[in-house]
Amino acid sequence: MKPLTGAIAGLLFVLCASTGAKSAVVFCDAGARDAAATNARSLDSMAWSPLGRVETGWEIYAPLVAQEVATGCPAGSPGFASALAGWQAKHNLAGTGVLDPATFAVMKQLWQASRPFVALAHTGCPNPLDESKLALARPDESYGGKVIALLPGALAAYRKMVAAARAELLAAETDRRLLTIFSGYRSPSYDAARCAREKNCQGLVRATCSAHRTGLAMDMDLGPAPGFGPDSSADTNRLYLARSQVYRWLVYNAWRFGLANYVFEPWHWEWTGEPSH
Repeated sequence: MKPLTGAIAGLLFVLCASTGAKSAVVFCDAGARDAAATNARSLDSMAWSPLGRVETGWEIYAPLVAQEVATGCPAGSPGFASALAGWQAKHNLAGTGVLDPATFAVMKQLWQASRPFVALAHTGCPNPLDESKLALARPDESYGGKVIALLPGALAAYRKMVAAARAELLAAETDRRLLTIFSGYRSPSYDAARCAREKNCQGLVRATCSAHRTGLAMDMDLGPAPGFGPDSSADTNRLYLARSQVYRWLVYNAWRFGLANYVFEPWHWEWTGEPSH
C-alpha cells in the first residue's frame, strides 16, 4: 500500500478483511506512541523463531498481521499499535499494542486453522487424491510451461482471483509471469522421490506429507528478488516478496476468493472451498 501524501497524510480508509466493509477513518499517526516505537525497532531486529527457524525481525509477516488486525497503517505507526492492542484484548492477551512472540503465536494458530491441509492432516497425512478429479491449468496460467493440475474448484477460484488482481492492480503490468502457478498438485510419490533426492524434508520448507497432495494448494510467482527463484525460502527473498504490491494485494484480497496463505511462504496459497476428498 503506497503512503498517502499532502493534507491527508496518515489518513486511511481501512478495509476490514473479515467483512469487506469500510471501518471508521483511522489516523495512523494517532494512538499508542510508545508501543509504536517498540514495534518500529523490533520490525527488523527482533530475534525469534516464529516457525521453528531463527529469524531477525518480523517485517516479513507485517502484511498478514496488519490484515489480521484490520488496519492499513504502517507497522511502526501508532495507528497500527492501537489496532493491534484492540485485537490483543479481544483474544484475551495483554493489550500492549506490541507485536511479540506470544501474540504472533495466537495469530499463527488462526492462520494455520484456515488452511484445509492443516485440518485434513490433523489425524494423519491425507490419503492420496483421485487424480481423475483434477483439472489442468491453461499454458498461460503455468509458470515456464509446467503442467499444473488442481481440483476444479481451486482452479476456478484461482482464475477469479487473477482476473481481479489484473483489473485492480496489474492492468499496466507487462510481466505476464506474475501470479502464474509454478506448483499445483503433486503426488505423494513425487514428493517422496524429491525428498529422497534432495535429502531436505525438515518439514518447514520441504515435507514428505505436503499440502500439494490435496489438489487445493498452489504456489504462484510473485516476482522474486533478483538472483532468487520464485520459491526460495531465503529470508532475503521472503522479505522482498512481503514488500511487494502483489503479495500485499493477495493478503488483503485473496480471502474474497477463498484462498488462504501459508504464513512461511508468501507464494503458497490454498483454496478453502472444499475438502480434497
